[in-house]
Amino acid sequence: MNIKTSIPDFVIREAVENDVPLILSFIHELAEYEKLANEVVATETVLRESLFGDRKVAEVFLGYYQGEAVAFALFFHNFSTFLGQPGIYLEDLYVKPQMRGKGLGKSMLAYIAHLARERKCGRFEWWVLDWNKSALKFYRSVGAIPMDEWTVQRLTGEALNQLADEF
Repeated sequence: MNIKTSIPDFVIREAVENDVPLILSFIHELAEYEKLANEVVATETVLRESLFGDRKVAEVFLGYYQGEAVAFALFFHNFSTFLGQPGIYLEDLYVKPQMRGKGLGKSMLAYIAHLARERKCGRFEWWVLDWNKSALKFYRSVGAIPMDEWTVQRLTGEALNQLADEF
């Protein structure tokens, strides 16, 4: 089902399983843009299972301008113990470079904010790279505030395995 936006010729729709190759191509484009292409290990098989398998862990919406896929957003629910409510965490929002500045990213963000409100979420949050000044400016323009007092912590690979082995 296409979701009409206020931007002429731009529609948003929920991704379906047949979109997995497109989703993976967007992930690769985003990784190139973020100078992190060497970190992408996702495959169509892994995405298919994670997004459309028995235990769906994330959702994807695609943005189409004049019938061409030009944007994607991937998000999942988290939970705030302080609020006692779910939240939405936006893992990725990407608009093809030639389509930026038309309001498409804002429309995608607004739709996910709409979903957050509809789903009674108390938060909608995401990370942005410090060097991405245009993204930071864009997010400030929609009212997002930085969480400077928090430092992201991450366990992956061998460190994750070593800690798990201690159980």
